Amino acid sequence: MSTRRSRTSQFTEDEINNLIFKLQALLPQLEQRRNNGRVVAPSKILKETCSYIRRLHREMDELSERLTSLLDNMEISSVDAQLLRTVLLQ
Repeated sequence: MSTRRSRTSQFTEDEINNLIFKLQALLPQLEQRRNNGRVVAPSKILKETCSYIRRLHREMDELSERLTSLLDNMEISSVDAQLLRTVLLQ
């Protein structure tokens, strides 16, 4: 029998609180507050998580654009360039 939850399963309040607590530990700015003994509201943790994910997506897009530009300007064979693109896109 699978231990995965079905999509229709309900989470208990304790499970939700545990997941939010784990999210807080992953966010550097909120983890510092927790270490200082300050309580952070679950809604704040969820908002900060969404903001952090958006910021990571923007950074990834910017890095991808920079890398594409660098690859386009490199004087390497088209086979090597294609190989690099393939590896980087995986």
